[in-house]
Amino acid sequence: MIETLKDYYSGFAIMNQELTLVLVLIFVLLADLFLGEKGKKNLQFAAIGSFALATISGFTVSFGGSQEAFAGMYVTSDMHVLVKNILNIGTLLVFFFAHYWNKNENRNQSGEFYFLTLSTLLGMYLMVSSGNFILFYIGLETASIPMAALVAFNKKNRDSAEAAAKYILTAAFSSGVMLFGISLIYGSCGSLYFDEVANAFQGLPVQILAMVFFMAGMGFKISLVPFHLWTADTYQGAPTSVTAYLSVMSKGAAAFTFLCILFKAFHNYPEIWQNILWWIIVVTITVGNLFAIRQKNLKRFLAFSSISQAGYIMLGVISGSPLGMTSTVYYIFIYLFTNLAAFGIISNIENQTGKVGMDDYNGLYGTNPKSAFIMTLAMFSLGGIPPFAGFFSKFFIFAAAAEQGQYLLVFIALLNTIISLYYYLLVVKAMFINKSENPIPTIKSDNMSIIGLGICTIGILILGFISPIYEYMTSISFGM
Repeated sequence: MIETLKDYYSGFAIMNQELTLVLVLIFVLLADLFLGEKGKKNLQFAAIGSFALATISGFTVSFGGSQEAFAGMYVTSDMHVLVKNILNIGTLLVFFFAHYWNKNENRNQSGEFYFLTLSTLLGMYLMVSSGNFILFYIGLETASIPMAALVAFNKKNRDSAEAAAKYILTAAFSSGVMLFGISLIYGSCGSLYFDEVANAFQGLPVQILAMVFFMAGMGFKISLVPFHLWTADTYQGAPTSVTAYLSVMSKGAAAFTFLCILFKAFHNYPEIWQNILWWIIVVTITVGNLFAIRQKNLKRFLAFSSISQAGYIMLGVISGSPLGMTSTVYYIFIYLFTNLAAFGIISNIENQTGKVGMDDYNGLYGTNPKSAFIMTLAMFSLGGIPPFAGFFSKFFIFAAAAEQGQYLLVFIALLNTIISLYYYLLVVKAMFINKSENPIPTIKSDNMSIIGLGICTIGILILGFISPIYEYMTSISFGM
């Protein structure tokens, strides 16, 4: 009995990052409950500071190989730790950008904002480290339900409530579809553990149907076409900081988890899911690019941009190789800094002027040259223009797909990259060339936003040249 209890509680020993995050969650909750009005003025700094320490501590975790707990339901390795650290960095940057909004427009609810955001992050942790469909689904819902509350956080904005309604309804429908697929997997394979499913998966029609339902549910979380219809309205209606978080962290965690499950549970029949994914990638990249051209609201613009970027991320997934895993994680890492830089500028301008339209940015360089410069870097990186970091992430993701003989798919993706350059340059044209009779006035960013934008700018400019990062990802991907 004693040995059994020791084995049970020893499972918590490898959950370093989850336990640290739970401690931060409890600290934020208690601080929000018991601090007086004067004390709550420092709540933001306490929340950001404690989470920053948790983020730093995450880089001290190393396993040197795969570990598991709770009979294999929870698994971890250095690659899992790295993905969680990437999610931590992105969340911390979102907190920097949300500081001004929480201080001025959301002062009485800032504690709830941090608590809900960290709760979704905990759910993403569980998704990433799941070795069983049950734990995966628990993590998925832990991440999704608080996210709906975050989307609806701006009570005074009718669009925010509408965006949350669309998000939660489509999330519920997609979860139902996914759960039906998981039930078919259990019925036909006799297990919900990824490794055991792989051994029992024989390519039977019911098993293929189950895999299709599962992929459809994941398509919603990653915003793959045709499961993307919620994305633009939700991005537009949600508070900008929440939109930034949703576009990067939620998408990154879901993409990595999707990759792991396909690799582990369905690796014996890759031709089935690769054929499905091939068409999804083509349609996702094309539809995302073509619809982005038509957008006049920058948040909707970046919504369709993120749909297209999700298609590029899937190029690493479809390769089904360690190189594909490396390139996928590397792409997510670069995308984090690039997309958050763009949303950081949009958030600063919206918070102080209320403007989010493409035409509103006409002549921005004349009044806010630094903001225009950082936005230009973000657009160039998203478009994959060298020598910015986005070029290197696209190069490696294309290389991973080409290594597996997906030459036609890579060619179609390259053509779409040319299309994407056009609409990304529309933003640059508005800021530097177009004239405006009523340009955005000169704005002064708060210190937190300056720190966040500085980190993102450095990431865009130099990350592509730091080869040890990619080499480290390659070395640990082979141990998955």
